[in-house]
Amino acid sequence: MIRCLFTAVLLLGTPLLATASADGPQPGEAYPGGATTHTRVGPVSADAFSHSAANIAFDDKMTFALGRAIFRKLWVSSPSSTTASDGLGPLYNARSCERCHLKNGRGRPPETPNDNSVSLFLRLSIAPRSTADLSTQQQRGVVPEPVYGTQLQTFAVPGMEAEGQLQVSYEEQRVALADGGDAWLRSPRYQILQPAYGPLHPDLQVSARIAPPMPGLGLLEQISEADILSLADPKDLDGDGISGRPNRVWDQARQTTALGRFGWKAGSPSLAQQNSSALQGDIGIGNAMIPGASGDCSPQQTTCLQAPNGNTEAQGGLEASQQMLDWLLFYSRHIAVTPRPNAADPEILAGKRLFNDSGCARCHRPHFVTADNPGLPALSQQSIWPYSDLLLHDMGEGLADHRPEFAANGREWRTAPLWGIGQTRAVSGHNYFLHDGRARNLLEAVLWHGGEASAARDRFIAMPTDQRTQLIRFLESL
Repeated sequence: MIRCLFTAVLLLGTPLLATASADGPQPGEAYPGGATTHTRVGPVSADAFSHSAANIAFDDKMTFALGRAIFRKLWVSSPSSTTASDGLGPLYNARSCERCHLKNGRGRPPETPNDNSVSLFLRLSIAPRSTADLSTQQQRGVVPEPVYGTQLQTFAVPGMEAEGQLQVSYEEQRVALADGGDAWLRSPRYQILQPAYGPLHPDLQVSARIAPPMPGLGLLEQISEADILSLADPKDLDGDGISGRPNRVWDQARQTTALGRFGWKAGSPSLAQQNSSALQGDIGIGNAMIPGASGDCSPQQTTCLQAPNGNTEAQGGLEASQQMLDWLLFYSRHIAVTPRPNAADPEILAGKRLFNDSGCARCHRPHFVTADNPGLPALSQQSIWPYSDLLLHDMGEGLADHRPEFAANGREWRTAPLWGIGQTRAVSGHNYFLHDGRARNLLEAVLWHGGEASAARDRFIAMPTDQRTQLIRFLESL
């Protein structure tokens, strides 16, 4: 099936987008985060994503450091001698935020059968079966698996069993390139081994997700909703084959639907909700927005529900206090984007022209200006270059997970921002890309694009070797 998708057909190039001129670097393009871009010089290191926004006030640097401490905190099971770090699980995927987002970078899939990676999660759900299920789907985006919830928990506190273990295997398939070269794509297959709480639902839906990189999230949150919606074209009225549309999701704080921005399917409306959901679902830490101290335990997992929790008066009757959430939110909003010192390199500019001419920039929109927000002065009115429209796009059957999430169907994914993508190996120690890390390099990542991106992918396949190299070099410069 995938082999048939990648027939190398030479297609005519599309006109350059006015917002993505490739004649030279645009003003400020070398600083993708605007004034927030960190300016430390020297070779790219593993700490490239560890800097605070360059323009935050001096007093805010302490708040950033406190948020970083919460991000790195290793939670422990209850009861414990500490009231600031207990409440882990009882079932969980990681003991800290940084265990998944190591150095604020990109997660990875397991590399060997015995590699129990904590940065690849398996989302679980079933299709709605009743009116009550439809109501659940409206507020949670999915209907949880009746026993195992919305995520396979691969770890447990002492005295309890993990829900199961995730095993990944791959089938490789050849893609012929127009210049006579070959590429090999690996298609993943996921299995849940040793399910500890009984059989899984026969109509189980699964979706594997790696932890996405952290820089620039606060800037994405400050792009105005009007600017994002202006790019949507769900009925493809302009006939360009691109029909991006917004995800509409449940906003827990406002108790209404809102524009989704975060997550691989834009399933979360805000960083506050994204952080709170990860604390509760991934680590099992109840908090003010999502107070359940038992994490993702379902009503059928009675032992889990009856286990001791870390709710204490010192934390406002919760496992993570509102103060902790506030520090964590400030931190996640103000992680700096890295600069692009080679933005004016002729080879990189040539790759940029090919990126635009191939149609890649129709979804990976280069540029926005963030909204005016006096409450977040460092992030306000910044000229930024994230290379995303934050909209959902049909990416074809090859990448489909067949698991809807709010308005996103089983073939749709949010356009992933590209800034910092070239520093993945330096920060994270690998070059695995896409939502589940199946791509082992940027070439494979581009070749996996289907659906609305099919025409752009076919132009990429049809390029001579030197042009494909230039386009990849441009991506590596971001």
